[in-house]
Amino acid sequence: MENKSIKEFSELTASKSPVPGGGGVCANIGALAAALGEMVTNLTIGKSKYISFTDELEDIKKELELIRCNLLACINGDAKAFEPLAKAYAMSKDEEGYYENLEKCLRQAADSPMMILKYCKRIIELDERLAVIGSKLSVSDAATSVMIAHGCLYGAYVNILVNTRLMKDQEYALRMNKEAIEIVDKYSVKALNIFDNICKRLTDNG
Repeated sequence: MENKSIKEFSELTASKSPVPGGGGVCANIGALAAALGEMVTNLTIGKSKYISFTDELEDIKKELELIRCNLLACINGDAKAFEPLAKAYAMSKDEEGYYENLEKCLRQAADSPMMILKYCKRIIELDERLAVIGSKLSVSDAATSVMIAHGCLYGAYVNILVNTRLMKDQEYALRMNKEAIEIVDKYSVKALNIFDNICKRLTDNG
């Protein structure tokens, strides 16, 4: 799935095919958010004004590259998690093991967007630092990155909810929902603050 062209991916998303759905799209866009952060490091490293941050920028670059690759892998992971879930939905409720199988599939389907959510959380944390030490000429890309990751928080969250709402084990479901909404609440505010700080930096003539 991650090897498809942008055109192919968008056409498949627009079709009747259930995958890629919201989770896969969040993974794809989240990977682009990470890539924009990488761009900031690449455009900053080597500039004399930011030479004291070289080691830190190299570390951020490596981590964002890993996150980008992991998010691309999540596109397939999200699609693969849906396949057994779709089969579970098609089973008769009277069939032996129906509820146990469905519960297992729901957990797997919720795990993928939770992973995407956590990767986007980390992108926001790294963008927060790039907002300070990134080149002023490229820091707008960090602002774009952080707002893309901000949107992906919500997309991943709702794709967790669509699975946890059907779980029989509501204690597990509520625990997962709580962890997810705490991340969304905290990092959505953080992302907006980072964006505002970058805009102030770009309008500061000092």
